[in-house]
Amino acid sequence: MEKLINIYEYPVSNVLKYLLQDKTTGKNIIFATNAYKDRIPPITELTPITVEVLSGFNEDVLQPRVAKSFEQQAERTRKKAEVFTPSWICNKMNNHCDTEWFGRENIFNIENDKSWEPTMEKIVFEKEKGWQEYVDSKRLEITCGEAPYLVSRYDTTTAEIIPIERRIGILDRKLRVINENTDTEKEWLKWVYRAYQSIYGYEFQGDNLLIARINLIVTFTEYLEDRWRRKATDNELRKVVDIIVWNLWQMDGITGTVPFGKPKEEYHQITFFDYMQGINDIDEEVVDCKIFDWKSNESLTYRSLKEK
Repeated sequence: MEKLINIYEYPVSNVLKYLLQDKTTGKNIIFATNAYKDRIPPITELTPITVEVLSGFNEDVLQPRVAKSFEQQAERTRKKAEVFTPSWICNKMNNHCDTEWFGRENIFNIENDKSWEPTMEKIVFEKEKGWQEYVDSKRLEITCGEAPYLVSRYDTTTAEIIPIERRIGILDRKLRVINENTDTEKEWLKWVYRAYQSIYGYEFQGDNLLIARINLIVTFTEYLEDRWRRKATDNELRKVVDIIVWNLWQMDGITGTVPFGKPKEEYHQITFFDYMQGINDIDEEVVDCKIFDWKSNESLTYRSLKEK
């Protein structure tokens, strides 16, 4: 079976260290799972995900849920309530959202039991809502896992690669619309960046979040190569990755904060007060997660956005 995630090849290897960034803390995202506790040295929930740590992984370790063993899947479900959503259900729910937006059904595909057939004609937009408005419309996938609602590179049940023309993710739909309505590479890139700025997702477990981010950057290169028959430049990759790491962030969805509080200093100078209180009894410092408003060009907290 083809490796669905490969951190040692283009485009991921070109930008891996940037994909690990946490824009809220200014550090790296953390594992936030004990799935790797038996490795030597052990990887805990608080271990930052770094290029150095990942360099000790073989190609089979960091893979989507569908490529994991049944035992691994069961353990992650038991400990973190991790579940997977079949691609056909993602398609059905995304279709429902598009029916609401367009005011009619069967825009991007026609459902057929647990499958679908893509529509072949160009997507028609009413005068009141143009294609640009659709691309800019904001979407959020909560507890996104590997982001199957946002992008659909592979079938989450069979692990088979889904051809671009059959993809059903929210971003995939926006990219199809961009393909159908742009003529030049410059215009295409402009609207693709806008499409990436319009989609959001958060996830608790760091390995899942990294896979989601990888799925988004690989999606960019796949569509670029399909449309323009070339690979992405380093500048293009960096620009997309900067959007991705802002828009797909690590968060405890219940509290709206960084999992387990503010990252601890690697070398902490113990003070007299630490000694009196007990170094392990110090309360975790709560840190509200930050996201980015690309229209106003400023960061804000997720909590403040929810309160609006």
